[in-house]
Amino acid sequence: MDRIIAHADIEEEIFAYIKKKYRVSPEYPQARRLYYAAFRHRDNRKQFALLADMPKKRPGLNDENTVTVLNVKISDPLFADLLLQREGFFKGYPVGRSGWLAIALDGTVPFEEICSWLEESYIATASKETKYKLRPPKEWVIPANPKYYDVQAAFEELNEIDWTQGKGIKTGDTVFIYVAAPVSAILYKCRVTKTGIPFRLDNGEVRANSIMRIKLLKRYAPDRFTFDILGKEYGIFAVRGPRGIPKSLSDALK
Repeated sequence: MDRIIAHADIEEEIFAYIKKKYRVSPEYPQARRLYYAAFRHRDNRKQFALLADMPKKRPGLNDENTVTVLNVKISDPLFADLLLQREGFFKGYPVGRSGWLAIALDGTVPFEEICSWLEESYIATASKETKYKLRPPKEWVIPANPKYYDVQAAFEELNEIDWTQGKGIKTGDTVFIYVAAPVSAILYKCRVTKTGIPFRLDNGEVRANSIMRIKLLKRYAPDRFTFDILGKEYGIFAVRGPRGIPKSLSDALK
């Protein structure tokens, strides 16, 4: 059975790309009859890419030769089904689990697109901690209680302050500060510039093991995003802790 060499040395490009971006080297499981190279996450050891020889007699392929394919995990099964309708994409091989696709490395699929599916697979198979680090910046609404901290006075003096770090918030995120009664409105837009700053606080009312640093970006009039408006127009009826915001509110806050 003849082997079709990957087009324009794309196989070597894939190896170099994975080593440079994800800092992992291929593993070669024993007792495999086919050419086989697995790439795994360094923390959870889950496989995110698999290079293998696929017989071309499989559905969608026409002869007895083999072609080198890159198996990747696609998190959305419906989208995976759509990709299977395109030339160069096949059901994963020899991986038999749901959501795995094989991409032919014969030049049919551009190298840049292959890299994008590698990234999709890397994220889909990553540990919870890695996914947290990789996720794109997010927007949050966080509460400020004047009873415990006068954030209005703080921003009159400083452009950057420390704040109790909310669960899930990371550097680069945007936080909109909702100041509780008697203000009861979103007053500030801030960027998170640093997280995980060691700090221990437990006064019976507020507890914290770490804090974050936030930088003021924008101020809002106290009558613009009031408690009533947040409920009636955007479906936010309480801000008791960090929470995501709907797109409609995100657009309005911009």
